[in-house]
Amino acid sequence: MMKLKEKEILLKGKWIFDGSSMSGDEICNRIEWLISNYLIEIGTDISGWKKLYQDPEDKRYWELTYPESELQGGGAPILKHLLMIDVEKEYKI
Repeated sequence: MMKLKEKEILLKGKWIFDGSSMSGDEICNRIEWLISNYLIEIGTDISGWKKLYQDPEDKRYWELTYPESELQGGGAPILKHLLMIDVEKEYKI
């Protein structure tokens, strides 16, 4: 799998229905690989629905969310870059 690129700021997964089941697209698979094998988990917001990660190489912060609350599991994942001011405000770091 591919690590995060310097110019990337948003990875937005999508669910695919193949006629009988739902599965994640390539971006979902990449996000899963990044959070399981590469990014460092820093914390969770007060709601417990958002997680903060840090890239060990460039030290950028990334937030993992599942914004489609009407879907089971919150839908497909989104991984977005956060500025330090947003990290401090949302995660009290």
